[in-house]
Amino acid sequence: MKILVLNAGSSSQKSCLYDLTGDPSQNSPQPIWEAAVDWTQHQGFAAVKIKTLQGEFKQEIQTTDRTQVLTHLLDSLHQGETQAIAALSAIDIVGHRVVHGGAHYTESVRITPAVKQTIADLAILAPNHNPAHLEGIEAIEKILPTVPQVAVFDTAFHATLSPVAFTYPIPQELTQQGIRRYGFHGISHQYCAHRATEILGACASSNDDRDLTSFATSPKLITCHLGNGCSLAAIQNGQSIDTTMGFTPLDGLMMGTRSGAIDPAILLHLQRQEHYTVEQLDTLLNKESGLKGVSGVSADMRQVTEAMAANPQAQLAFDLFIHRLRSGIGSMLASLQGVDALVFTGGIGENSAIVREQACVAFKFLRLELDQDKNHQRPVNQDIATPDSSVRVLVIHTEEDWAIALECWKIQAS
Repeated sequence: MKILVLNAGSSSQKSCLYDLTGDPSQNSPQPIWEAAVDWTQHQGFAAVKIKTLQGEFKQEIQTTDRTQVLTHLLDSLHQGETQAIAALSAIDIVGHRVVHGGAHYTESVRITPAVKQTIADLAILAPNHNPAHLEGIEAIEKILPTVPQVAVFDTAFHATLSPVAFTYPIPQELTQQGIRRYGFHGISHQYCAHRATEILGACASSNDDRDLTSFATSPKLITCHLGNGCSLAAIQNGQSIDTTMGFTPLDGLMMGTRSGAIDPAILLHLQRQEHYTVEQLDTLLNKESGLKGVSGVSADMRQVTEAMAANPQAQLAFDLFIHRLRSGIGSMLASLQGVDALVFTGGIGENSAIVREQACVAFKFLRLELDQDKNHQRPVNQDIATPDSSVRVLVIHTEEDWAIALECWKIQAS
Protein backbone atom coordinates (compact mmCIF):
# COMPACT_ATOMS: atom_id res chain seq x y z
CA MET A 1 0.00 0.00 0.00
CA LYS A 2 1.38 3.38 -1.01
CA ILE A 3 0.47 6.10 1.49
CA LEU A 4 1.17 9.79 0.86
CA VAL A 5 1.36 11.92 4.02
CA LEU A 6 0.96 15.71 3.95
CA ASN A 7 1.93 17.52 7.15
CA ALA A 8 1.51 21.28 6.88
CA GLY A 9 2.88 23.37 9.75
CA SER A 10 2.72 27.10 10.40
CA SER A 11 6.07 27.73 8.69
CA SER A 12 6.84 24.44 6.98
CA GLN A 13 5.42 21.63 4.89
CA LYS A 14 6.53 18.04 5.26
CA SER A 15 5.47 15.30 2.87
CA CYS A 16 6.46 11.69 2.47
CA LEU A 17 5.47 8.51 0.67
CA TYR A 18 5.46 5.11 2.36
CA ASP A 19 5.31 1.79 0.53
CA LEU A 20 3.89 -0.69 3.04
CA THR A 21 3.64 -4.45 2.77
CA GLY A 22 2.09 -6.79 5.32
CA ASP A 23 1.30 -5.57 8.85
CA PRO A 24 3.39 -2.43 9.45
CA SER A 25 2.22 -1.80 13.02
CA GLN A 26 5.34 -3.35 14.56
CA ASN A 27 7.91 -1.11 12.89
CA SER A 28 8.37 2.27 11.21
CA PRO A 29 9.86 1.81 7.73
CA GLN A 30 11.73 4.57 5.95
CA PRO A 31 9.70 6.52 3.38
CA ILE A 32 10.67 5.97 -0.25
CA TRP A 33 10.30 9.72 -0.87
CA GLU A 34 10.43 12.68 1.52
CA ALA A 35 10.03 16.40 0.96
CA ALA A 36 10.45 19.33 3.32
CA VAL A 37 9.55 22.95 2.61
CA ASP A 38 10.73 25.83 4.81
CA TRP A 39 9.38 29.37 4.30
CA THR A 40 11.53 30.96 7.03
CA GLN A 41 15.00 30.78 5.48
CA HIS A 42 14.57 33.35 2.70
CA GLN A 43 11.59 35.71 2.63
CA GLY A 44 9.46 35.23 -0.47
CA PHE A 45 11.05 31.87 -1.26
CA ALA A 46 10.25 28.27 -0.42
CA ALA A 47 13.35 26.23 0.43
CA VAL A 48 12.64 22.71 -0.82
CA LYS A 49 14.56 19.58 0.11
CA ILE A 50 13.62 16.24 -1.43
CA LYS A 51 15.12 12.94 -0.35
CA THR A 52 14.74 9.69 -2.27
CA LEU A 53 16.53 6.36 -2.39
CA GLN A 54 18.78 7.96 -5.04
CA GLY A 55 19.93 10.88 -2.90
CA GLU A 56 19.03 14.34 -1.62
CA PHE A 57 18.04 17.30 -3.79
CA LYS A 58 17.68 20.97 -2.76
CA GLN A 59 16.21 23.98 -4.52
CA GLU A 60 14.50 27.31 -3.88
CA ILE A 61 11.21 28.35 -5.43
CA GLN A 62 10.33 32.04 -5.55
CA THR A 63 6.77 31.90 -4.24
CA THR A 64 4.70 32.08 -1.08
CA ASP A 65 1.83 30.13 -2.69
CA ARG A 66 1.48 26.85 -0.78
CA THR A 67 -0.67 25.25 -3.48
CA GLN A 68 1.94 25.99 -6.13
CA VAL A 69 4.65 24.40 -3.99
CA LEU A 70 2.49 21.34 -3.25
CA THR A 71 1.83 20.87 -6.97
CA HIS A 72 5.57 21.02 -7.56
CA LEU A 73 6.14 18.37 -4.87
CA LEU A 74 3.53 16.06 -6.37
CA ASP A 75 5.15 16.46 -9.79
CA SER A 76 8.51 15.52 -8.27
CA LEU A 77 7.04 12.25 -7.05
CA HIS A 78 6.74 10.81 -10.54
CA GLN A 79 9.03 12.97 -12.69
CA GLY A 80 12.70 13.78 -13.04
CA GLU A 81 15.59 12.81 -10.80
CA THR A 82 13.38 12.69 -7.69
CA GLN A 83 10.93 10.19 -9.20
CA ALA A 84 9.74 7.53 -6.73
CA ILE A 85 6.68 6.10 -8.50
CA ALA A 86 5.66 5.66 -12.13
CA ALA A 87 2.48 7.74 -11.80
CA LEU A 88 0.46 9.51 -9.12
CA SER A 89 -2.28 6.92 -9.67
CA ALA A 90 -0.08 4.45 -7.77
CA ILE A 91 -0.98 6.26 -4.52
CA ASP A 92 -3.61 4.31 -2.58
CA ILE A 93 -4.50 6.78 0.18
CA VAL A 94 -3.49 10.25 1.42
CA GLY A 95 -3.24 11.23 5.07
CA HIS A 96 -3.30 14.81 6.36
CA ARG A 97 -2.28 16.20 9.71
CA VAL A 98 -5.09 18.54 10.76
CA VAL A 99 -4.36 20.77 13.71
CA HIS A 100 -7.85 21.59 14.97
CA GLY A 101 -10.69 19.08 15.12
CA GLY A 102 -12.44 20.77 18.04
CA ALA A 103 -14.76 18.54 20.05
CA HIS A 104 -16.07 17.01 16.83
CA TYR A 105 -13.34 14.44 16.22
CA THR A 106 -11.61 12.29 18.81
CA GLU A 107 -10.08 9.93 16.26
CA SER A 108 -8.91 9.89 12.64
CA VAL A 109 -11.62 9.90 9.94
CA ARG A 110 -12.03 9.64 6.19
CA ILE A 111 -12.42 13.07 4.68
CA THR A 112 -15.92 13.87 3.41
CA PRO A 113 -17.53 17.19 2.47
CA ALA A 114 -18.83 17.41 6.05
CA VAL A 115 -15.35 16.85 7.49
CA LYS A 116 -13.92 19.50 5.16
CA GLN A 117 -16.57 21.98 6.26
CA THR A 118 -15.76 21.36 9.93
CA ILE A 119 -12.04 21.90 9.26
CA ALA A 120 -12.92 25.12 7.46
CA ASP A 121 -15.21 26.28 10.29
CA LEU A 122 -12.42 25.65 12.81
CA ALA A 123 -9.91 27.68 10.79
CA ILE A 124 -10.89 30.70 12.86
CA LEU A 125 -9.29 28.89 15.84
CA ALA A 126 -6.18 27.74 13.96
CA PRO A 127 -5.65 30.41 11.30
CA ASN A 128 -2.01 29.44 10.66
CA HIS A 129 -2.83 25.78 10.13
CA ASN A 130 -6.33 24.65 9.15
CA PRO A 131 -6.42 26.74 5.94
CA ALA A 132 -3.13 25.12 4.86
CA HIS A 133 -4.59 21.67 5.53
CA LEU A 134 -7.63 22.50 3.41
CA GLU A 135 -5.40 23.66 0.55
CA GLY A 136 -3.66 20.29 0.61
CA ILE A 137 -6.92 18.36 0.74
CA GLU A 138 -8.39 20.32 -2.16
CA ALA A 139 -5.20 20.03 -4.23
CA ILE A 140 -5.33 16.25 -3.88
CA GLU A 141 -9.04 16.26 -4.80
CA LYS A 142 -8.21 18.00 -8.07
CA ILE A 143 -5.23 15.84 -8.98
CA LEU A 144 -6.38 12.48 -7.55
CA PRO A 145 -10.16 12.78 -7.26
CA THR A 146 -10.80 9.06 -6.57
CA VAL A 147 -8.10 8.52 -3.95
CA PRO A 148 -9.43 8.37 -0.36
CA GLN A 149 -8.10 10.95 2.09
CA VAL A 150 -7.84 10.74 5.87
CA ALA A 151 -7.70 13.53 8.48
CA VAL A 152 -5.55 12.82 11.55
CA PHE A 153 -6.30 15.44 14.20
CA ASP A 154 -3.75 17.02 16.53
CA THR A 155 -6.50 17.63 19.08
CA ALA A 156 -7.67 14.00 19.26
CA PHE A 157 -5.04 12.77 21.73
CA HIS A 158 -6.15 15.40 24.25
CA ALA A 159 -9.78 14.22 24.21
CA THR A 160 -8.96 12.46 27.51
CA LEU A 161 -8.54 15.76 29.38
CA SER A 162 -10.88 15.96 32.36
CA PRO A 163 -13.34 18.88 32.73
CA VAL A 164 -11.09 20.44 35.37
CA ALA A 165 -8.24 20.43 32.83
CA PHE A 166 -10.18 21.67 29.79
CA THR A 167 -12.60 24.16 31.36
CA TYR A 168 -11.76 27.86 31.50
CA PRO A 169 -13.01 29.95 34.47
CA ILE A 170 -15.60 31.76 32.34
CA PRO A 171 -19.42 31.71 32.34
CA GLN A 172 -20.83 28.24 31.74
CA GLU A 173 -22.75 29.28 28.64
CA LEU A 174 -19.47 30.14 26.90
CA THR A 175 -18.02 26.73 27.76
CA GLN A 176 -21.16 25.14 26.32
CA GLN A 177 -20.50 27.06 23.10
CA GLY A 178 -17.20 25.19 22.77
CA ILE A 179 -14.80 27.69 24.34
CA ARG A 180 -12.50 25.28 26.21
CA ARG A 181 -8.98 23.88 26.17
CA TYR A 182 -8.43 21.45 23.28
CA GLY A 183 -4.64 21.01 23.19
CA PHE A 184 -2.50 20.43 20.10
CA HIS A 185 0.58 18.58 18.84
CA GLY A 186 -1.34 15.49 19.89
CA ILE A 187 0.07 13.29 17.12
CA SER A 188 3.60 14.07 18.29
CA HIS A 189 2.83 13.78 22.01
CA GLN A 190 1.11 10.43 21.51
CA TYR A 191 3.90 9.03 19.36
CA CYS A 192 6.59 10.18 21.79
CA ALA A 193 4.73 8.76 24.78
CA HIS A 194 4.55 5.37 23.08
CA ARG A 195 8.20 5.50 22.02
CA ALA A 196 9.30 6.66 25.49
CA THR A 197 7.55 3.69 27.09
CA GLU A 198 9.42 1.39 24.70
CA ILE A 199 12.78 2.99 25.50
CA LEU A 200 12.19 2.91 29.26
CA GLY A 201 11.06 -0.69 29.03
CA ALA A 202 14.24 -1.62 27.18
CA CYS A 203 16.31 0.17 29.83
CA ALA A 204 14.47 -1.66 32.61
CA SER A 205 15.22 -5.05 31.07
CA SER A 206 18.90 -4.25 30.45
CA ASN A 207 21.74 -5.23 32.73
CA ASP A 208 22.52 -1.78 34.10
CA ASP A 209 22.07 -0.84 37.74
CA ARG A 210 19.07 1.43 37.36
CA ASP A 211 15.77 0.35 38.87
CA LEU A 212 13.26 1.32 36.20
CA THR A 213 10.80 -1.53 36.64
CA SER A 214 8.34 0.57 38.64
CA PHE A 215 7.47 2.79 35.68
CA ALA A 216 8.57 0.89 32.55
CA THR A 217 5.02 -0.02 31.56
CA SER A 218 3.01 3.13 32.43
CA PRO A 219 5.41 5.96 33.28
CA LYS A 220 4.47 9.49 34.23
CA LEU A 221 5.77 11.52 31.29
CA ILE A 222 6.16 15.20 30.48
CA THR A 223 6.57 15.48 26.72
CA CYS A 224 8.08 18.73 25.42
CA HIS A 225 7.34 19.38 21.74
CA LEU A 226 9.57 22.35 20.99
CA GLY A 227 9.73 23.76 17.47
CA ASN A 228 8.32 26.83 15.80
CA GLY A 229 5.24 25.86 17.77
CA CYS A 230 5.78 24.65 21.35
CA SER A 231 3.64 22.70 23.78
CA LEU A 232 3.91 20.34 26.72
CA ALA A 233 1.74 17.41 27.72
CA ALA A 234 1.40 15.56 31.01
CA ILE A 235 0.84 11.89 30.18
CA GLN A 236 -0.21 9.18 32.62
CA ASN A 237 -1.13 5.62 31.68
CA GLY A 238 -0.64 6.61 28.04
CA GLN A 239 -3.28 9.35 28.20
CA SER A 240 -3.04 13.12 28.14
CA ILE A 241 -4.19 14.60 31.45
CA ASP A 242 -2.93 18.16 30.96
CA THR A 243 -1.35 20.30 28.24
CA THR A 244 -0.23 23.88 27.67
CA MET A 245 -1.94 24.85 24.41
CA GLY A 246 -5.60 25.71 24.83
CA PHE A 247 -8.60 26.88 22.81
CA THR A 248 -6.13 27.62 20.01
CA PRO A 249 -2.43 26.85 19.37
CA LEU A 250 -1.60 30.37 20.61
CA ASP A 251 -1.83 29.53 24.31
CA GLY A 252 0.90 28.26 26.60
CA LEU A 253 4.64 28.43 25.96
CA MET A 254 6.57 31.14 24.14
CA MET A 255 7.13 30.02 20.54
CA GLY A 256 8.88 31.05 17.33
CA THR A 257 6.46 33.81 16.33
CA ARG A 258 3.62 33.22 18.81
CA SER A 259 3.44 34.93 22.19
CA GLY A 260 2.01 32.07 24.16
CA ALA A 261 0.00 32.96 27.27
CA ILE A 262 -0.18 36.66 28.15
CA ASP A 263 -2.44 38.79 30.31
CA PRO A 264 -5.69 39.13 28.28
CA ALA A 265 -6.05 42.70 29.54
CA ILE A 266 -3.11 43.60 27.27
CA LEU A 267 -5.42 43.04 24.31
CA LEU A 268 -8.11 45.23 25.82
CA HIS A 269 -5.51 47.94 26.42
CA LEU A 270 -4.24 47.78 22.83
CA GLN A 271 -7.79 47.98 21.50
CA ARG A 272 -8.81 50.88 23.72
CA GLN A 273 -5.65 52.94 23.86
CA GLU A 274 -3.85 52.07 20.61
CA HIS A 275 -6.96 51.33 18.49
CA TYR A 276 -5.70 47.93 17.35
CA THR A 277 -8.06 45.99 15.10
CA VAL A 278 -8.74 42.27 15.52
CA GLU A 279 -6.58 41.61 12.45
CA GLN A 280 -3.70 43.63 13.88
CA LEU A 281 -3.90 41.76 17.18
CA ASP A 282 -3.94 38.43 15.36
CA THR A 283 -0.83 39.37 13.39
CA LEU A 284 0.90 40.71 16.50
CA LEU A 285 0.31 37.62 18.63
CA ASN A 286 0.64 34.89 15.99
CA LYS A 287 3.30 36.23 13.63
CA GLU A 288 5.31 39.02 15.28
CA SER A 289 5.83 37.83 18.85
CA GLY A 290 7.72 34.97 20.52
CA LEU A 291 11.41 34.57 19.72
CA LYS A 292 11.05 36.82 16.69
CA GLY A 293 9.37 39.67 18.54
CA VAL A 294 11.59 39.69 21.61
CA SER A 295 14.93 39.10 19.87
CA GLY A 296 14.31 41.26 16.81
CA VAL A 297 16.54 38.72 15.09
CA SER A 298 14.61 35.64 14.04
CA ALA A 299 11.96 33.08 14.94
CA ASP A 300 14.66 30.42 14.53
CA MET A 301 16.25 29.35 17.81
CA ARG A 302 19.54 28.62 16.03
CA GLN A 303 19.87 32.21 14.86
CA VAL A 304 18.79 33.57 18.24
CA THR A 305 21.45 31.56 20.12
CA GLU A 306 24.11 32.55 17.60
CA ALA A 307 23.28 36.23 18.20
CA MET A 308 23.17 36.10 22.01
CA ALA A 309 26.80 37.02 22.67
CA ALA A 310 26.50 40.39 20.92
CA ASN A 311 22.78 41.09 21.17
CA PRO A 312 21.11 41.62 24.57
CA GLN A 313 17.63 41.25 23.07
CA ALA A 314 18.56 37.83 21.64
CA GLN A 315 19.83 36.84 25.08
CA LEU A 316 16.57 38.04 26.64
CA ALA A 317 14.55 36.07 24.09
CA PHE A 318 16.45 32.88 24.94
CA ASP A 319 16.20 33.45 28.69
CA LEU A 320 12.48 34.18 28.43
CA PHE A 321 11.94 31.04 26.35
CA ILE A 322 13.68 28.96 29.03
CA HIS A 323 11.82 30.69 31.87
CA ARG A 324 8.44 29.96 30.25
CA LEU A 325 9.50 26.38 29.45
CA ARG A 326 10.56 25.69 33.04
CA SER A 327 7.29 27.16 34.32
CA GLY A 328 5.29 24.95 31.97
CA ILE A 329 7.20 21.84 33.01
CA GLY A 330 6.51 22.73 36.64
CA SER A 331 2.81 22.97 35.90
CA MET A 332 2.78 19.56 34.21
CA LEU A 333 4.77 18.15 37.13
CA ALA A 334 2.07 19.28 39.54
CA SER A 335 -0.70 17.75 37.41
CA LEU A 336 1.12 14.40 37.37
CA GLN A 337 2.15 14.68 41.04
CA GLY A 338 5.59 13.47 40.02
CA VAL A 339 7.44 12.53 36.86
CA ASP A 340 9.38 9.50 35.68
CA ALA A 341 10.72 10.88 32.41
CA LEU A 342 11.09 14.24 30.68
CA VAL A 343 10.90 13.89 26.89
CA PHE A 344 12.27 16.41 24.37
CA THR A 345 11.16 16.38 20.74
CA GLY A 346 10.57 18.74 17.80
CA GLY A 347 13.12 20.85 15.95
CA ILE A 348 14.39 22.63 19.07
CA GLY A 349 13.83 19.78 21.49
CA GLU A 350 15.78 17.32 19.35
CA ASN A 351 18.60 19.60 18.23
CA SER A 352 19.31 22.22 20.90
CA ALA A 353 21.56 20.87 23.64
CA ILE A 354 21.60 24.23 25.41
CA VAL A 355 17.79 24.38 25.60
CA ARG A 356 17.65 20.88 27.09
CA GLU A 357 20.43 21.72 29.54
CA GLN A 358 18.89 24.98 30.71
CA ALA A 359 15.42 23.45 30.99
CA CYS A 360 16.69 20.57 33.12
CA VAL A 361 18.97 22.48 35.47
CA ALA A 362 15.93 23.95 37.24
CA PHE A 363 14.84 20.47 38.29
CA LYS A 364 17.98 19.36 40.05
CA PHE A 365 15.92 19.41 43.26
CA LEU A 366 14.22 16.29 41.84
CA ARG A 367 17.69 14.72 41.58
CA LEU A 368 17.50 15.04 37.79
CA GLU A 369 21.02 14.91 36.35
CA LEU A 370 21.97 15.23 32.68
CA ASP A 371 24.88 13.37 31.15
CA GLN A 372 26.48 16.39 29.48
CA ASP A 373 28.47 14.30 27.00
CA LYS A 374 25.36 12.50 25.76
CA ASN A 375 23.42 15.75 25.67
CA HIS A 376 25.94 17.31 23.27
CA GLN A 377 26.31 14.28 20.97
CA ARG A 378 23.10 14.83 18.96
CA PRO A 379 21.21 12.04 20.75
CA VAL A 380 18.32 10.32 18.98
CA ASN A 381 15.81 8.06 20.77
CA GLN A 382 18.15 7.98 23.72
CA ASP A 383 18.19 8.48 27.50
CA ILE A 384 20.61 11.33 28.26
CA ALA A 385 20.29 11.33 32.05
CA THR A 386 23.11 10.05 34.23
CA PRO A 387 22.71 6.52 35.65
CA ASP A 388 21.92 7.85 39.14
CA SER A 389 19.38 10.45 37.96
CA SER A 390 15.96 9.98 39.58
CA VAL A 391 14.26 11.32 36.45
CA ARG A 392 15.04 9.95 33.01
CA VAL A 393 15.57 12.50 30.22
CA LEU A 394 14.80 11.25 26.72
CA VAL A 395 15.41 12.81 23.33
CA ILE A 396 12.99 11.28 20.84
CA HIS A 397 12.80 11.93 17.13
CA THR A 398 9.10 12.52 16.61
CA GLU A 399 7.67 10.64 13.65
CA GLU A 400 4.35 12.34 13.09
CA ASP A 401 4.38 11.32 9.45
CA TRP A 402 4.68 7.64 10.32
CA ALA A 403 1.93 7.97 12.94
CA ILE A 404 -0.33 9.52 10.27
CA ALA A 405 0.56 6.76 7.77
CA LEU A 406 -0.29 4.11 10.34
CA GLU A 407 -3.69 5.72 10.93
CA CYS A 408 -4.30 5.62 7.16
CA TRP A 409 -3.31 1.95 7.04
CA LYS A 410 -5.72 1.10 9.88
CA ILE A 411 -8.62 2.96 8.23
CA GLN A 412 -7.94 1.47 4.80
CA ALA A 413 -7.66 -2.03 6.26
CA SER A 414 -10.85 -1.76 8.30
